[in-house]
Amino acid sequence: MASACGPPDNAAVTAADSVRARLATLPARLADAARAAPQEPPAPGEWTPAEIVRHLIAVEEEVWHSRLRQLETEEHPRWKWVEPGQWVGAPDADIDHVLARQAAARAKTLAMLDGLGPDGWARTGTHQTYGVLDVAGLMEKAADHDDEHLASLGG
Repeated sequence: MASACGPPDNAAVTAADSVRARLATLPARLADAARAAPQEPPAPGEWTPAEIVRHLIAVEEEVWHSRLRQLETEEHPRWKWVEPGQWVGAPDADIDHVLARQAAARAKTLAMLDGLGPDGWARTGTHQTYGVLDVAGLMEKAADHDDEHLASLGG
């Protein structure tokens, strides 16, 4: 017989832990892939590794941070599709600088997630493409986006 004690929804806790762990691995995986990839664009119109990292910084700051703040302060926010370009700060920065900036942006995301608590992870919003997402669902989209760009680097 199952006990009535324990977390109310172990599946939700597992999803939160799983996606948080997945997000936490990005900076190291990204650094390895970006440094190992040829530093020139793979084809005309494609991004260099540094430009991919700059895009990931922009997405982290403009999309994920913004949406997590909305989930903290708004009742069921609604989101449109957003596709940021590249972070424009430090235009002469080398790959190590932009990787450090991306790692700092991801650390902020993880801190925001850690501050939510179990009730915060249950909050939801509606995305015009993906429908209703809780925090774990939103962050799965973040991790999937990371993986798409890692794959383009050969990582």
